[in-house]
Amino acid sequence: MDNFLPGSASLVDCVDKKLLVILRDSRKLIGWLRSYDQFANLVLQDTVERTYVGDSYGEVYRGIFVIRGENVVLLGEIDKEKEAAAIGMLRQLPVEEIKELHKREMDIKRQTDKARSRVLQERGFSVDGQEQNDQY
Repeated sequence: MDNFLPGSASLVDCVDKKLLVILRDSRKLIGWLRSYDQFANLVLQDTVERTYVGDSYGEVYRGIFVIRGENVVLLGEIDKEKEAAAIGMLRQLPVEEIKELHKREMDIKRQTDKARSRVLQERGFSVDGQEQNDQY
């Protein structure tokens, strides 16, 4: 454990490597880590934003991307061979088509969540922080 670096110092080994970064808003960014600071703010170069829907994906080129550290949920190095194998099993669609599919998927999820909330509320559970008839 002699090589352990606490905090953002542990990112030193990731500089100049291709990374996947998942943000709090669920966006997935893939790019080359060029710099970072003590707050884990990141600078990615040749960044693409990848959106997955079912067995398809779409990419939007974003170029240089600066990410505020507090928005990072997950960060990891990409194995080029495994990425190629995984992408080979998916079909790439134009961005407009992926956005439409993603929008439909999110609408269905929203409707399902709304129905679930309604059923839970009918059974006496508090939903989404809306306490009704709370006895405390």
